[in-house]
Amino acid sequence: MTLYFLVKFIHVLGAVVILGTGTGIAFFMLMAHRTQDPEFIARTASVVVIADAIFTLSAVILQPVSGGVLMMLSATSIAEGWILASLALYAVAGLFWIPVVLMQIEMRDLARKAADQHAALPERYFVLFRRWFAFGFPGFGATMAILWLMIAKPF
Repeated sequence: MTLYFLVKFIHVLGAVVILGTGTGIAFFMLMAHRTQDPEFIARTASVVVIADAIFTLSAVILQPVSGGVLMMLSATSIAEGWILASLALYAVAGLFWIPVVLMQIEMRDLARKAADQHAALPERYFVLFRRWFAFGFPGFGATMAILWLMIAKPF
């Protein structure tokens, strides 16, 4: 096994973790939201916030590091079109992901408060959920496009 192969494996694994964790988080948050049960939503959102901190964040940090090492090992220029496009899309994904994490934390806190008070979810929760849902599409779409660029290297 070569160093290049090992780093490439780590890079691909990071992409899988980002996509898999993102998909799982979206599914579990949506399913919890559909119950309208503040206690269930609070528990689910608590786990989601932890998963994002452990899995997504570590993969998000790892991707540019492993990608940079791959570029060095393969003598690939950062000026390649597909790499520049990937980096731009990575920035777009980050611009949507960071607010999503903050929204998840606030939704968790609002659900906890509603559960503690045996009250309904406040309107702010629903505003955040709609925004969280909408932010998922460009963030996840950018990540899918990066994966395609990594595989196809079209330009």
